[in-house]
Amino acid sequence: MRSRLGTILGVIGTFASLLVLHHPFFRLPYFWDEAGYYIPAALDFYRSWSLIPESTLPTGHPPLVMVYLALAWRGFGFSPAVTRAAMMLVASATVIVLYALARRVATREAALWSAALLALSPMFFAESSLVFLDLPAALFSTLAVLALLERRMLMFAVAASLAVLTKETTVVLLPVAWVFVWRSVGARRAVPPQKTWPALAVPLAPLVAWTLYYHHGTGFWTGNAEYLQYNLYSTLDPGRVFWSLLRRLYELFIGGFNWVLVVGAALGFWRGRNRHRSTEVPKPQERVAEKARLFRDFLWLAGGLGAVYLMMLSVVGGAILRRYLLPIFPTFFLVLVVFIWRLPKALARGLSGAALVCFVGAWFLNPPYPFPYEDNLSYADFSRLHQQAAQFLASRPAGERVLTAWPATDEVARPFLGYVGKPLRVVPLEGFTARDFDRVTAESFDVLYLYSRKWEPPDNWLVRFSCLQKVQQRHFGYAPQIAEENLVARYGLRLAARFERRGQWVRIYEKQ
Repeated sequence: MRSRLGTILGVIGTFASLLVLHHPFFRLPYFWDEAGYYIPAALDFYRSWSLIPESTLPTGHPPLVMVYLALAWRGFGFSPAVTRAAMMLVASATVIVLYALARRVATREAALWSAALLALSPMFFAESSLVFLDLPAALFSTLAVLALLERRMLMFAVAASLAVLTKETTVVLLPVAWVFVWRSVGARRAVPPQKTWPALAVPLAPLVAWTLYYHHGTGFWTGNAEYLQYNLYSTLDPGRVFWSLLRRLYELFIGGFNWVLVVGAALGFWRGRNRHRSTEVPKPQERVAEKARLFRDFLWLAGGLGAVYLMMLSVVGGAILRRYLLPIFPTFFLVLVVFIWRLPKALARGLSGAALVCFVGAWFLNPPYPFPYEDNLSYADFSRLHQQAAQFLASRPAGERVLTAWPATDEVARPFLGYVGKPLRVVPLEGFTARDFDRVTAESFDVLYLYSRKWEPPDNWLVRFSCLQKVQQRHFGYAPQIAEENLVARYGLRLAARFERRGQWVRIYEKQ
């Protein structure tokens, strides 16, 4: 009873803290993939109980998060504030589950540090209020790891089932769990096999059921023709797989100041090995020995889960988005913190504190190369800029045709996203590269809505190091945006409005 009360109080406290920290972003309109898929899909269920989206192109993702949001809207009303609060509740639960897992394998102080570092890491903090599938997948994946560690197979079956109903890629958790239990049975540390194996197979049932239902409704086993081409068929190139793996390793071990924790963990690992070799270690007490055994089991689970995720995300996925790694972030952070706490306490606290300061700084600091705005609070700048631009366009004469690229196309055409009060006429573009304008004539639009679709810093590493640019162009479709002066000359445009915010910009051009 006491532990359950502590868990509830922990979730409430973490939730309240996130609400306070996210207060400036609570009423922001919906951002990027939120606007393009997740909010329309959730609204379809909210309005018509449809599990397969009707107002946007179905992608095959399981419906659990969209159902959760629809139920939250039914209880508290449809608004960005309710949506963001609902996602922050998921983030809070993830932090507390990580703390519970950490208490099984580490000291109380190390557990607190691992939870705090995860909560305030730039990507996790930004994703805490955004409607994507990866953070809920992190919650249920971490809960499944905790269940395996404690040999609670019913809890594992429930957690893993919820994980695969959140995002289909979390099914890679199951082979790791199967091998882990097989090892444990061999070491005579598991519950009886007759109770274990059925629980390990249970999570396949909801995934199979959803796949059959989706195929019945769409004719596809997953996604759609365009989705499969982009996320699977176009990625099966050995060169792309190699560079994707390097990018994933960078995102996990270096990006977002993760390297501070990695360096500290490497020092702790090296110190632990040297102490083991150079000193006679007395036999540990039974409780300490149990915790050490649990940590070895946890290390195996975390390492296995991390390895299969890295390999999977190097082979599939057209977009190299860092948030796809979120399901392994909690266990990854815990491994790093445990090794850091093998150092002297003063040094461990100093390194953990330094990482925390760097993480908070990274909420606002952008890297010297293109990156997804959702990796830190840049997404808020993007949404506010587009809100200004949409309001300006809405104030212009009715009926003007707005030439722009997604997601701005949806922002000005779908009022429920929070940018405009009524829909504007849109002429869609694929993007803002020179090729995207090849077939655009001056007669096809009245206003050009141009914006920084990618983060292109002045000292862009992709431009500075031509080898990196060539890799990005060849394997990941990178192309710089077309120069504005070329568009002005080609279509006879003049600048009607401009908006800027922390390196991002919007330009509205009209015909002269």
